[in-house]
Amino acid sequence: MKIKVKESDDIQAAINQIRELHGGELIISKGKHITGPILLTSNLTMTFEKGAVLKFKDDPMLYPPVWTRWEGIECYAMHPLIYATDEHNISINGEGIIDGSGSGWWNKFRKIESEDRTKPREAYEIRLAKLNPDYQTRTGGGGRPSTQFLRPPLIQFWKCEEIVLDGVTLKNSPFWTLHMVYSHNVVIKNMTFSNPASAINTDAMDIDSTENVTVNNCLLDVGDDGVTLKSGSGKDGLRINRPTKNVKVTNCRILASHGGIAIGSETAAGISSVEVSNCTFEGTRRGIRLKSRRTRGGTIENIKLHDLRMDACWCPISLEQYFAPGVLPDEEKTVLSEKAQPVDETTPHIKNIDIKNIEATNVRATAAFIVGLPEANIKNVNIENFEWSLAKEDQLLPTKFAEETGGRFHDENRGIKTINVSNLTINGKKNNMN
Repeated sequence: MKIKVKESDDIQAAINQIRELHGGELIISKGKHITGPILLTSNLTMTFEKGAVLKFKDDPMLYPPVWTRWEGIECYAMHPLIYATDEHNISINGEGIIDGSGSGWWNKFRKIESEDRTKPREAYEIRLAKLNPDYQTRTGGGGRPSTQFLRPPLIQFWKCEEIVLDGVTLKNSPFWTLHMVYSHNVVIKNMTFSNPASAINTDAMDIDSTENVTVNNCLLDVGDDGVTLKSGSGKDGLRINRPTKNVKVTNCRILASHGGIAIGSETAAGISSVEVSNCTFEGTRRGIRLKSRRTRGGTIENIKLHDLRMDACWCPISLEQYFAPGVLPDEEKTVLSEKAQPVDETTPHIKNIDIKNIEATNVRATAAFIVGLPEANIKNVNIENFEWSLAKEDQLLPTKFAEETGGRFHDENRGIKTINVSNLTINGKKNNMN
């Protein structure tokens, strides 16, 4: 069955009708469709006509609490703008635009940051704080979970399988743009992800404790990481223990992004069997970015990255275990210490990384930043046929821009920075630095 909705029609009502029929196609007609949160159903094809724009209201009170994962920890957060939970066989395709109306959300977050506010104040924050009684002790990334302003992703698939996204433009997300959690068999192709470079925490896609994913021929231009792989944070991620694995990324173009191919920093259940090839990076801060830190846990391993072209990146290759954003003040002395700390289940590991055929021109900060932990060195890294050249003098940035490490480990070296690395080979030469 096919249902075509016009600008004034209720999209959720049409989806509910398809649910009752156990499947069908929803056609979003040309024009601007204004809506609140949408809940998808199984056996749904959602087709956007050319010129169709699905635009979401930006009132936080419209997005009630749901149990989800937010920055690597299960908790209550705001209902995603488009949400599917325990569903299967869903396709979102066409030539239209899904617009998250992100500017209002970003401005609220900027105000929180400008005030350096660390506690919930607004009604939508307080209702989440009541549901998350341990929020004050939660670590996070850059999203300030202490305020409980837990912005929603544009699209989230929770415990879903057989998902296809093809051709649609996703833009102006309040938070992460496309978030796949505990899901299987996902295809993402011919998609455009577009968020302003200044839009905080607007990753293009987060493949989170999810298996069997292919990403092909996508354009990413966003305000945080690009193709992002995660598997939960710290003890909560260890409790869930669902890895991310079997991910293949090809033929993508990545523009503004903190990390073009970003693995971590939520790594608790492990991330493995990943291959990235034939992608281009233009003005991306870091091209390849593997990151974790003490308390995150897990192992990043068996990663293959090859045939990548980069221009004007800050740092083409970054592998590091001192990712600093979101560290709680009482954690800093141990989490970011340069001295060896006790090894336990929350110690992160990075090993068996194969990087080949990388051409990086106009490097703006440092060619490569490879910094492990003294108690858990980064191990078995092979970098082959890595060619790089620096940008002109007036385009160079301070070397501290290579990676966010709380100001640690940076000097004037614009080449290949290595600390606490075992069995490292660069262009056929052993480079063991401890």
